[in-house]
Amino acid sequence: MRRVRREGTASPVPRLRQETPMEDAEAAPGYLPTISVVVPVYNEAEIITANLTTLCDYLARLEEMYGWELIVVNDGSTDDTGHLAEAFAEGRDNVRVFHHRTNFRLGQALRYAFSNCEGDYVVTFDCDLSYAPEHIGRLVTELHTTDAKIVIASPYAKGGRTIHVPFVRRFLSRSANRFLAATARGKISTLTGMVRAYDRRLLSVLNLRSMGADINTEILYKAELLGAKVVEIPAHLDWTFSQTGGKRRRSPITLVSSANAYLFSGFMFRPVVFFILPGLLVLAAALYTLGWVVYRVINNYVHLTTGSLDARITTAIRTAYDAAPYSFVVGGIALVIAFQLLSLGTMALLNERYFKELFHFDTTLYRELKHPTRQGPSGSPTAEERRAARTDRA
Repeated sequence: MRRVRREGTASPVPRLRQETPMEDAEAAPGYLPTISVVVPVYNEAEIITANLTTLCDYLARLEEMYGWELIVVNDGSTDDTGHLAEAFAEGRDNVRVFHHRTNFRLGQALRYAFSNCEGDYVVTFDCDLSYAPEHIGRLVTELHTTDAKIVIASPYAKGGRTIHVPFVRRFLSRSANRFLAATARGKISTLTGMVRAYDRRLLSVLNLRSMGADINTEILYKAELLGAKVVEIPAHLDWTFSQTGGKRRRSPITLVSSANAYLFSGFMFRPVVFFILPGLLVLAAALYTLGWVVYRVINNYVHLTTGSLDARITTAIRTAYDAAPYSFVVGGIALVIAFQLLSLGTMALLNERYFKELFHFDTTLYRELKHPTRQGPSGSPTAEERRAARTDRA
């Protein structure tokens, strides 16, 4: 039977292992943590067989430390990628292939894969091997040894590097990541990269929504809301394409869609940057301009010695307006805009706070429904209860 699953159909693939929560590891003799390596593919017929072979050969070298599975998501390829992936998976029980009938983009491909992963750790990886397979071991080791929930491969971190990345792409990537790093509250230098390792338990409660490449920033944002530890390791991004026969793939992601996604991600991380800070700057400009107007009016007033109080004030204002009418207009408009921006910023902060509270509530409720604290699956005792029972017997 072919190990192929199309969206919405049942999979005949045998399970990687019986579901064993990581908390129960000590109760399972000879237990090894397991890795699910997720590789989304789109029109990769020229490289897919060779590169999947390279990945499997590397993962086989980790078998003394980790169990593993390789999940390939064919995201509506129009070439022979799907057939070649199926042929590669034939005879390999720990390689599974899933298909989208049309191209749903990266976010949906990853969400589909996440819902089918069985490993304790999930690693998302590029099919073109622009990051060497050895990054997988480094990512998982960092995840395992630092108690982090997400580890990011970062070519822009200290010690990371890029080779032969076109100048325009490198400039745009660096600019986007610097912008997002400025809006995010952490110290991560690469927020848009896909090559990462995750604790699967975290992914299972994030309730992801993104369809495109912005899923990478959505994951970080929601992980931040839950207080999850996120770290990065220096990585080597190599665009010499030694694994692709020197042929560079065409990215389905356009510049405009990427820019929109990054701007929205920046707003999602810190709306204050978009409203309150600009509002304060505009308010400062308005106060400076209107302060000059007030100074001119007062200066004109003190030089008037005849007439009633109202007449002198009116004359002073008219004289200041005749000298610089634009100051009145610019100052007034700037003051209105400043108050609008500050009001929107306040509303955004309140909405952000409400969203955090609802997200925490929703996540906690989902976790309780999926993993009840008093009982395990099918009424079995939880890991905590089993540990207490072993202590009592001792």
